[in-house]
Amino acid sequence: MAIQKPSIPKGTRDFSPLEMVRRNYIFDTIRNVFQVFGYQPIETPVMENLSTLMGKYGEEGDKLLFKILNSGNYLDGLPESASRILDPAARLVDLTKHIADKGLRYDLTVPFARYVVQHQNELVFPFKRYQIQPVWRADRPQKGRYREFFQCDVDVIGSNSLLNEVELAQIIDTVFTKLGIRVLIRLNNRKILAGIAEAIGAPEKLTDITVAMDKLDKTGIDKVNDELIQRGITYESVVKLQPILTLEGKIKSKFDALTALFNDSEIGRKGLEEMRTVLEYLKEMTLHNKFDFDITLARGLSYYTGTIVEVKAMDAAMGSICGGGRYDDLTGIFGLPGMSGVGISFGADRIYDVMNELNLFPDTIQASTRALFVNFGSEEEKYCMKLLAALRSADIPSEIYPDAAKVKKQMDYANRKGIPFVILIGKDEIETGVLTIKNMVTGEQKASSMEEAKALLS
Repeated sequence: MAIQKPSIPKGTRDFSPLEMVRRNYIFDTIRNVFQVFGYQPIETPVMENLSTLMGKYGEEGDKLLFKILNSGNYLDGLPESASRILDPAARLVDLTKHIADKGLRYDLTVPFARYVVQHQNELVFPFKRYQIQPVWRADRPQKGRYREFFQCDVDVIGSNSLLNEVELAQIIDTVFTKLGIRVLIRLNNRKILAGIAEAIGAPEKLTDITVAMDKLDKTGIDKVNDELIQRGITYESVVKLQPILTLEGKIKSKFDALTALFNDSEIGRKGLEEMRTVLEYLKEMTLHNKFDFDITLARGLSYYTGTIVEVKAMDAAMGSICGGGRYDDLTGIFGLPGMSGVGISFGADRIYDVMNELNLFPDTIQASTRALFVNFGSEEEKYCMKLLAALRSADIPSEIYPDAAKVKKQMDYANRKGIPFVILIGKDEIETGVLTIKNMVTGEQKASSMEEAKALLS
C-alpha cells in the first residue's frame, strides 16, 4: 500500500495540548458566566434532518449547509423522473433531495428551536439554556473563518420581555471583561430595518436589503449599492437608502433622523421604541465595555425579528466575535407558534485568535501538570507512587517519568512541557521522609514535608 500523506480538510484544525488548555479556559469562563445568570446546559446531535435546517438561514445560508449522503448506495431508489437530474446542467438541489436527507448543523439556534418543540412538556418556561458545541459551514476558509468551529450559545425562550435583551448584553460585557478583551457592543432592531425598507419604497425587499447591508463593513458602501441593484432594488430606493447607510453621530441624532423617517411606518416606530427601552436600561448598568446603536447592523439570518446584536474586538482586526438577536416565531416552523426567544452566540475560535494575538492568556494556564517526580530506579519509583497518589488525591496535577532515564533527559521533559516543579526522591529522601522540590523557573531547591508540598503546589 502506498504511503498516504496525512492531511485534514481545509477550514478544520488539530489542537495541541497547549491550545486545548487555552480553549478550555475560554469555554470554562463562558460556561461559568452562563451559569451565574441562571442558564441550564443542553446538547443536540451533530446532524439534523435537512428539513429542519433548510430555509432557516436565508438563501446564502442554505448554500453553506454540509449535506450528508444517505447510507449505502445513495443512488438506489432514484425515481425514473430523476434521471434527468444526473445531467450536469440540472440543478444540484434537485439531486440533493434524493440522495441526502441529513446535514451537519449550521448553528445551535435552529436545533434549539426544534429541541424546545420536541421537549416542550418537560421544560419550565421561560426556558434559559446554554449550549457549547461545534457547528459546520461550507464556507471559504480565511482568517477568523473556519468550516468547523465552536459556538457558545445562550438563549431564553418563552418571554417577550426586553429585560432578556438587557441581560444578554450584561452577559456579553461580563464574559469579555473576564477574558480581558475590550469590545464594542453594536445594537439594532430588525423592525427598524423593516421600517427603513418601507420608507425607501421596498418593503417586499427587506431580506435582500439586510443581506446586502450586512456586508457593509466587509465590502464598503459601493459594493453594497451594487448588490442592492443586482438584487432588484430600484435605483430610486437605493438613493433614498444612502443617508441611512452613512448616518453617524450620537445615539440621539440617530433616533431623531429615524423618527422623522418613520412617520408612515408603524413597524419602524415599534422598533425604535424597543431600541430606546433597551438602551435606557443599559445606560443604568455599570458596563465595562462600550455599546452603540448602529443603524446599518443587519445580520443576515432571516429568522431575526427584533433586537439584533453584534460584538467586535476593539484592539484586534477580527470580524464579529459574538452576535445574536430576537426571533419571535422560530418554533412556529416546528408546530409551536407564538414562542418568542432571544439569544446570542460567542464564537470561541475567533475569541481564541483575538486572545492569542493580544497575549491575553494567563501564564498560569500554560501547563496542566504542576509537579513531575524524577524516576531514579525501581525502588524509588515504588516509593514515589504513594506520594504521587497523595498529590493527586489533593487535586494537584502530577506525574512520574515512566523510565529511569538520565536526570538531564527528565529535566528536559519537564522544561518542554512547562512543568513548574520537579520532585526528587532518592535514598536520602526515602530515609528521612522528606521531598526535595525544585522550582524549574528559579532553580531553587528545598526539602519539604508532604503537607508543605501540597501547599506549595496547590
